[in-house]
Amino acid sequence: KTMPIKNPELTPWPLKESRSAGDYKIFKVRSDRRTSPRTGKEHEFFVIESVDWCNIIALTPDDQLVMVEQYRQGTNLIELELPGGMIDPGEGPLETAARELREETGYAGDAPKGGGFVYANPAIMNNKVHTVVIRNAAKQHDTELDAGEDLITRLVPLAEIPKLIDNGTIGHSLMVAALFRFQIAANAD
Repeated sequence: KTMPIKNPELTPWPLKESRSAGDYKIFKVRSDRRTSPRTGKEHEFFVIESVDWCNIIALTPDDQLVMVEQYRQGTNLIELELPGGMIDPGEGPLETAARELREETGYAGDAPKGGGFVYANPAIMNNKVHTVVIRNAAKQHDTELDAGEDLITRLVPLAEIPKLIDNGTIGHSLMVAALFRFQIAANAD
């Protein structure tokens, strides 16, 4: 059951003007001028326009999670993450998930199943991050890493995930969100 959170006193801010503020290959920045319904004053907001992407919960038959370690420029850290990537034009989240899992790890499994989505950061971004579950994953292919990817595949027992989140080993917020969505779905079964 979903609890309604909407408040009739809050309404979307009317858009006065929207213009491109930059194109940075994997995302664009848009400048929007909007009017506050409460004050009547105009404000400028910057929105990062990005394609949707997906994170993959790939489980082996013995309940190990297929994960990757990779260097992240934003934090200057090597992060333990789920495989995933941007959804290419003409693809849906399920197609992207199977492709990204195969390319990044060499693993493949059962038909992908949707696990919901979250908004990456609705304060400044316009995209969704989908969670996709692939069961019975096994190493079946060689990896096909992009030129800008250096990563190592790690198998992590599913039972260890809460501890790895708690101690900060898994610190990427969108990974935590995907793992939580998976936990909710698993508890509903």
